[in-house]
Amino acid sequence: MAADQDLITDVTDVEPVEIPGRWDFAFTYFAGNAASRFFAEIRENRRVMGTRCPKCRRLLVPARSFCDACFERTTEWVPVSNEGTLETFTIITAAFPGLPEPPVVLAYVTLDGADTALVNVVTGVDCSDIDAAAARLFEQPRVRLSFVAEPQGRMTDFSFVLAD
Repeated sequence: MAADQDLITDVTDVEPVEIPGRWDFAFTYFAGNAASRFFAEIRENRRVMGTRCPKCRRLLVPARSFCDACFERTTEWVPVSNEGTLETFTIITAAFPGLPEPPVVLAYVTLDGADTALVNVVTGVDCSDIDAAAARLFEQPRVRLSFVAEPQGRMTDFSFVLAD
């Protein structure tokens, strides 16, 4: 068929299309029961709490109303340690609204006692040499929570700092 000859079979022959855009809108996020208590514990007690799944017994941090593996409702609240292991990270070198001035280290950290990781900024890492900073972070160092002076019940109320 002649129509078949017009088909593009190799997508590498196609120039990528760029569609500029910008999202800039105000919104209110309603955190729900589990996240509201999670943030209240940070604000009022400067501690991170998780919820335990009654079926698989995983401790979910940040706290969730339902287990993401078993789909069971969680009701047991358990505090976790203020220390944990840096699991993975990225070093951001471009400025983003709401983040500190770059370079910024964002990491997934599993706090001791938790079975899941949470993401936040890692402070105190010398990023003057990105490769050296990355090499240090690839060692999966121990980190600890560092709370701001006046927590407001937000993820920005704490960061991670290297524990050693």
